[in-house]
Amino acid sequence: MVFTFKGQLDAFSEKQFKTFVTNNLKNDLPFVIDLTKIDFLDSSGLGALVQTSKECKKSKLGFSVVGNSRVAQTIKLVRLGDFLNLKSSLEDALNYLKN
Repeated sequence: MVFTFKGQLDAFSEKQFKTFVTNNLKNDLPFVIDLTKIDFLDSSGLGALVQTSKECKKSKLGFSVVGNSRVAQTIKLVRLGDFLNLKSSLEDALNYLKN
């Protein structure tokens, strides 16, 4: 499954993001969070991604994050790339989940 988000992932949208992702964790299917259309990612958004990662690891559910250069740079700046399974393209993320 691929979930594509657009706009901003910040303090104002983080609750909606977490609710959406949590509801879809019940599917027990590996998924990709596609953030290539996100214009802005702040610490609240990063917190939501970290929480998602923790929930997935607890449930042994595969997931990966794909971001545009701005999002990827923000994630790497706080050294969360490996923790969030950050990949450079949707194709890379899907291949990661197949393995």
